[in-house]
Amino acid sequence: MSRNFVAMLEKKWDEGKFVCVGLDTELEKIPEAARRDTIAGSIVNFNRIIIGATANLVCAFKPNSAFYEAEDVDGLKALVETTTYIRQHYPEVPIILDAKRADIGNTNRGYVVSAFGVIQADAITLHPYLGREALQPFLDDKDKGCIILCKTSNPGAGEFQDVNVETLGVGHLPLYKIVADQVARKWNTLGNCALVAGATYPEELGAIRKIVGDMPLLIPGIGAQQGDVEKTVKNGMDSRKKGMIINSSRGIIFASKGGPNIGPAAREETLRLSEEINKYRR
Repeated sequence: MSRNFVAMLEKKWDEGKFVCVGLDTELEKIPEAARRDTIAGSIVNFNRIIIGATANLVCAFKPNSAFYEAEDVDGLKALVETTTYIRQHYPEVPIILDAKRADIGNTNRGYVVSAFGVIQADAITLHPYLGREALQPFLDDKDKGCIILCKTSNPGAGEFQDVNVETLGVGHLPLYKIVADQVARKWNTLGNCALVAGATYPEELGAIRKIVGDMPLLIPGIGAQQGDVEKTVKNGMDSRKKGMIINSSRGIIFASKGGPNIGPAAREETLRLSEEINKYRR
């Protein structure tokens, strides 16, 4: 069965689901109740608990590859087992691989095989710095989401992203606005692009939304980074009051604070965030 990332998102949005659970599974933070005899076993078991508790509330799951790569072969095995589990048991939920890849085109073909073939993700986060030509191996697959970093949620994001750049016919614009405009007008020819726009910068989020229209936005920074949900929704939703993939990672998956109630705590926090998002949408 064909899986189209944007179509899967649209279905979830129609159901009022906008929360993306970030599976940033740090081995040392996994509660004792979820641990198993092996590294891979512990990670996969913990992820299964989180996934099972939240799958019918979310618009996507987003494993961050760094936490899996840090555990060597065991971690990579756990990542593949996690995405396989989602596809087998919750095939209606899209998977975003948060890997922030970018390289020359030839190397990117290897990343494409890894992300979409081996890991079986439905979308991937990408750096724009090398330009459209280099990212073309990703952009060419109309069913896979290409989520381009635009205005990220970290405190030092403005070091380059806010630098004013002179653009022909437009004047000086901050770099993040140029990225947003380029992706919306020139890269999104197959309708498979999205942008990363952090909840920690609500005014910039609103500016990006005005530039890109109804393009999907992956919005990190809610939860542990303390982005404001009301400002995020009001600045991030599109003309249909949709278009948002609002991510929370640590705030959901470690909501039990080391206790054994891993699934119930994650579900409660996901439901709370989902209800808050929909309150402000209305």
